Amino acid sequence: MDMNMDIHTLRKLVARDGTRSFLETLDIHTGERTVRKTFDVVIEAPNWTRDGRRLVYNSQGRMHAFELATGEVSAIDTGFATDCNNDHVLSPDNTQLAISHFTNEDAASRIYTLPLGGGAPVLVTPQGPSYLHGWSPDGARLAYCAERGGQYDIYTIGVHGGPETRLTDTPGLDDGPEYSPDGRSIWFNSTRSGLMQLWRMDADGGNPTHMVQEDANGWFPHVSPDGQWVAYVAYGKDDVAPGDHPPDKWVELRVVPASGGVSRTLVKLFGGQGTLNVNSWAPDSRTLAFVSYERMG
Repeated sequence: MDMNMDIHTLRKLVARDGTRSFLETLDIHTGERTVRKTFDVVIEAPNWTRDGRRLVYNSQGRMHAFELATGEVSAIDTGFATDCNNDHVLSPDNTQLAISHFTNEDAASRIYTLPLGGGAPVLVTPQGPSYLHGWSPDGARLAYCAERGGQYDIYTIGVHGGPETRLTDTPGLDDGPEYSPDGRSIWFNSTRSGLMQLWRMDADGGNPTHMVQEDANGWFPHVSPDGQWVAYVAYGKDDVAPGDHPPDKWVELRVVPASGGVSRTLVKLFGGQGTLNVNSWAPDSRTLAFVSYERMG
């Protein structure tokens, strides 16, 4: 993100005018794909609530909840945070929402928490840019990608703020950190091997392991609630630079056993940025929510 970009320019960039969005769900075993709702604006990154009833997503800088049973959409009050991006997660007990919001003073993303039902955001990361991706199962820490001194690495911080802990320092981009359900590991994606690939490390940053080695650029590993599967977005090797994850590309949703092994393509779609940035697994560990797109006109 260009740190010299003002907030008005940033809003135009993320709006992607002329794009239609399809909020979809997918059964990873049968391959059944269901369009839940169509929007004539960009929506991104659905989180599935623990009760299985709602999907929480961002659109036009705001947060929204979609009721799966009725198709009803309701706004979530995020107070002054009206430039939310697609890096948001729910607390393990589903009482809190953590968001990444582009602050007006420098258009840099910072992390905040607020009640899931809406309320005043509380700042967690004074430094920006910080892009949220994971919440520890015990509710105590947040994991995020942050740029500090010109280098993007993975950090964690207490849910109420305080000193941040740097977990990676390898040259290249490290992004997308997400805790395993047992809290012992953090999955992430990294360009350290050349292409963007999926890695796993201990929760304290130790023992980094290259988990998925394939001829593609893999982004945003999401671990199923039962800890058995990891879903992610794959860009073609020659379609993007390894450190880039743009919208409006043909991509694949893939799944791989959490123990490692060969990945399996679930679906091909027009998307990329916004499709699966955050954990979108249903509580049943069988169904994924995601967003596909279409350029109108």
